[in-house]
Amino acid sequence: MHVSVCVATYNGENFIKEQLDSILSQLSDDDEIIISDDGSKDKTLEIVRAFDDSRIKIFVNKGRHGVVPNFENALKQVSGDYIFLSDQDDIWLSDKKKKCLSCLQKYDFISHNAFIIDEYGELSGKDYFSLRGTRYGYWNNLWKMGYLGCCMAFRKECLEDILPFPKDILWHDMWIASVLHLKYKGKLLDDGLILYRRHGGNASPTTQKSQYSWSFKFQYRSYIFWHSLKRVF
Repeated sequence: MHVSVCVATYNGENFIKEQLDSILSQLSDDDEIIISDDGSKDKTLEIVRAFDDSRIKIFVNKGRHGVVPNFENALKQVSGDYIFLSDQDDIWLSDKKKKCLSCLQKYDFISHNAFIIDEYGELSGKDYFSLRGTRYGYWNNLWKMGYLGCCMAFRKECLEDILPFPKDILWHDMWIASVLHLKYKGKLLDDGLILYRRHGGNASPTTQKSQYSWSFKFQYRSYIFWHSLKRVF
């Protein structure tokens, strides 16, 4: 049961070491961390290379830039049997890999809960599922996405339907969740298995009020709906 952890990096020098430490401590010698870097201008790659760990494999994203294509680039490089998505600035709790893999013996994909922390690592007292009212299911998450990409894991065979990403998607986790729900068997884990860090430099305002109009939301969800149906059926 080899694991590939996909980490999309960009100017993540402040938190990347703590995150990689928390991941590497749980991995076997046959597991891997796929780092896809989107052209960092800070010391992110210097910090990553300083680990001098053969399980860490660095790929520079040479295609379109941004969080979504950067994650797509990472997913294209995996070799493991199970794929974990990870942000560059969170912290894995010590039982994350074990609990996820145990669940993935019965299910094709899982999404777990997270405890929210600030930039200093202080707990907010809130968990993500409660904050978002997360529920399982295609329609629930098409209307109001309740999963975090960094809390998702799935079997490698799911990539056949996930990749390539449609050209105009804005959030990789919504796309992945839509495809997985249509074809595969999944499970929500109430366990908080990461510390999910929110700070001024986050790539996406996941816990904030949406800036998009109702018209745009409807059009975008229609786009995801039709593309996910075409992909799976």
